[in-house]
Amino acid sequence: MNKLSLITLVACFFIFLGFSQNKIALKGTVYPETKSIQISQTIVYKNTSKDTLNTVYLNNWNNSYATKSTALAKRFEEEFSTKFHLAKNSQRGFTVITKLTNDTGTNLYNENIENQIDVLKVELDVPLKPNEAYTLHLNYTLTLPDASFTDYGFTENQNFELKYWYLTPAVYDGEWHYYSNKNLDDMYIPKSDVSIKLSYPKSYHLTTELNTVGLTTTGDTKTAILEGKDRVDTYLSLNKITSFQQVTTDDFTLVSDIFEKGLSPQDKAIITDRVTKFLVDNLGDYPHDRLLVSQIDYNKNPLYGLNQLPSFLRPFKNDFQYELKLLKTALNKYIYNVHLVNPRKDHWLNDGLIIYFLIKYVEDFYPDSKLLGTLANVWGIRAFHLADLDYNFQYFLYSMEAARKNNDQPITLPKDELTKFNANIAGRYKTGIGFNYLDDYATDIDFRSLVKSYLADHQLESVKTEEFERFITSKSSKSLKWFFTDYLDTRKKIDFKLTKVRASEDSIQLTIKNKRNNNMPISLFSLRNDSVVNKIWIDSVSDTKTLKIPNYDTERLVLDYDNVVPEFNQRDNYKSTNGSSFWAKPLQFRLFKDVEDPYYNQVFFMPLAEFKNIYDGFTLGAKVYNKTILRKRLNYRFSPQYALNSKSLTGSGTVFYTHNLENTNLFNITYGVDASYQSFAQDAFFRRIRPNISFGFRDKDDLRSDKRHVISLRYVDIARSIGPDAIIDEITDEPDYGVLNLRYVKSSPGLINFSRFFADFQVSSKFSKFAVNYEFRKLTKNNRNVNLRLFAGTFLTNNNDPNSNFFSFALDRPTDYLFDFNYLGRSEAAGLFSQQIIIAEGGFKSQLDTAFANQWMATANFSTSIWRYIQFYGDVGFLKNKFNSAKFVYDSGIRLNLVEDYFEIFFPLYSNNGWEIGQDNYDQKIRFMFTIDPQVLLGLFRRKWY
Repeated sequence: MNKLSLITLVACFFIFLGFSQNKIALKGTVYPETKSIQISQTIVYKNTSKDTLNTVYLNNWNNSYATKSTALAKRFEEEFSTKFHLAKNSQRGFTVITKLTNDTGTNLYNENIENQIDVLKVELDVPLKPNEAYTLHLNYTLTLPDASFTDYGFTENQNFELKYWYLTPAVYDGEWHYYSNKNLDDMYIPKSDVSIKLSYPKSYHLTTELNTVGLTTTGDTKTAILEGKDRVDTYLSLNKITSFQQVTTDDFTLVSDIFEKGLSPQDKAIITDRVTKFLVDNLGDYPHDRLLVSQIDYNKNPLYGLNQLPSFLRPFKNDFQYELKLLKTALNKYIYNVHLVNPRKDHWLNDGLIIYFLIKYVEDFYPDSKLLGTLANVWGIRAFHLADLDYNFQYFLYSMEAARKNNDQPITLPKDELTKFNANIAGRYKTGIGFNYLDDYATDIDFRSLVKSYLADHQLESVKTEEFERFITSKSSKSLKWFFTDYLDTRKKIDFKLTKVRASEDSIQLTIKNKRNNNMPISLFSLRNDSVVNKIWIDSVSDTKTLKIPNYDTERLVLDYDNVVPEFNQRDNYKSTNGSSFWAKPLQFRLFKDVEDPYYNQVFFMPLAEFKNIYDGFTLGAKVYNKTILRKRLNYRFSPQYALNSKSLTGSGTVFYTHNLENTNLFNITYGVDASYQSFAQDAFFRRIRPNISFGFRDKDDLRSDKRHVISLRYVDIARSIGPDAIIDEITDEPDYGVLNLRYVKSSPGLINFSRFFADFQVSSKFSKFAVNYEFRKLTKNNRNVNLRLFAGTFLTNNNDPNSNFFSFALDRPTDYLFDFNYLGRSEAAGLFSQQIIIAEGGFKSQLDTAFANQWMATANFSTSIWRYIQFYGDVGFLKNKFNSAKFVYDSGIRLNLVEDYFEIFFPLYSNNGWEIGQDNYDQKIRFMFTIDPQVLLGLFRRKWY
């Protein structure tokens, strides 16, 4: 683009829009064959602050894809995704700036911020005074990233999904607000008047929220001229086959490609009209002509839960499903486009309003909808308490999921400091139901109307959330400070309890106990015949509060009967006026796990069919337990089972209590006891009882960190019974023994950098031993896996039979005398199940002549990538037995790392045994690692969210 045409474009743009705060004029040419866009751009930046500026910062988020060391790359690593790290260089995006000058053509010094290559620092040649503007001229080329990373960029169908693509100024309000892209969709930019002239192949269709003021075709090229006033949304879509449709309503035009199977265009139009009317009625007039909501927007912030099931399983009608998808996505775009808070630091306000209005929409139009949808009426399912719950109850469940696991965080933390679960789900839901709580409590205000008024007063203004706090608190005669301090700014839980109740003919005296240190209110209901006869709000319960209320022939008093208050524990919210106690609540027996019903003491049953090992085979039985969908502190589980192979009763049981601690590095203490009985060989059984206590530590200020420290102490009591048909290579003279085990574990289970260390001390009547273990894994920048494991263990005392290796350190297959490992055939000396390996102690894969050490052992295990999941491994070490010299041992081979720590296969090549690959019965030397424990496999999913 020549200089004259750019000046003409800018001049026409300014004449058309008039002067406002910031202006962006851009001319771009799209090149699909190189997935690039060549851009000439003018930025007019106005200093709206009281300070004189010598520097301007520009967001260059396309450059955040350039290397594996950016903040974006680290974010992928933290959430256990290798898609960016393993990508080819050709899949990455970057920005090449060829020109950056001022109005006079003077080149301006610019550089990337240290460790932030997606933020550009521009030194101005003259100071920019308050209320003055400075013009920047830029030429640059965007090479777009593969859209598989964040859904934005260049897709596999050669479409362009563009968001945060061109350079934009950062916000200055006394300090600069710039930060790196972390795939949070939260760039903070000042509103600008935007003009874009974009040329692209005529085979493409352009979709944007900006106004199209011109569209011409010349040869094989289309050129579109787009304009918009007071814009912050930079999304633009270029598709070969467009799926976007627009519906023009009385309020504004809504453009969307959100898909729902089985809905006609007429149905979608009716739904769209209802959604846009709700938005305008509750949020005020939309300041632009068009609102664009995309499937990408929805995928990044979907309806969680049963709504995500495939359509043939989803228990919601298509129109209801589509309506809420469209509503949630439209709320998100609408609010963020008109209420210009800092989306990284002050995200909680906009996110909370989105959930609040989702709740109100369902209350307005679908008040009878259930959490389980149509499943709530299915025979068998309708007996569950879960089937009784309203659709909106899910927001309480998901927010409490984090709180019950002690993983909740203050809502007002910056978005990039929240765990993925808290940022995407729990934090938003807690804020939304918090607004509902505030609305119900402050009976002298209409919260919905106030929000609309507030948004109208601050439409298209850059505001801080403190302004919202001042506005809301000024409208109520009640003190609302507790909401913005205790509820939003801390992890404090809401937990009240009804204690003493004494009823007379005309009044009831009761005591409410606040089990937590906060100033939040609680509602009190009087019930007669399960109908509400009175409701009051109780304030200022710092510890206990005794009050007297009228007696309306009340039968029961209930705290938070309507579930408006997001209370941590609702089981002690009920008291009968006749003096019956909380613990006298009736027992309720349920088949399968359910949501906690505070009316009852619940006991759950679940049929079990499991495969534990080859000796017991499949086991059939039942599990009796008290664990509900939300985690409890006190848990028990008893699982009696019948083993089909051993034809015997087996099973296990456990009782444990978890004490959560907040705002300390020691975040939980768990103590309890478990017991089990099962086969460990043919016609041989073990009974294990383990009382235990553990202390978990983490960084109290950084819950995103995966670093953990655990100190555990347990006593393992083992009793073995050996039948006449037992086939066991080795059994000690005393089949019963006990071991006291103290262990310290320090772990950082990262995807790119993994480390784990433990120190283990064991003492028994016949031995004491100490061992240390260190593991380190790294995925290098050239995508090579490097794995190193070091182990060293020594007996402090050993009075065992010198001819027995049952308690010895094992080189390749520990005897597992504590019965910690999930061996499928732990006593097998030959056959497939003897080839199962669990990397512990020596960690060798070859079976060597000297396989045990009864004095000390030190080994090192190493592996590295050859190609993709194929790796080379090598093990070396020394082991020492009594009355023998230390022996040097080694082995090597090929490792198929299919799913690390879950499914791996080892092919020995060379060891102390010689070239194993050329020896007889090589197939029996192959080792495999495999787990069938579903809880272990679920860990692969959980680690992405917590």
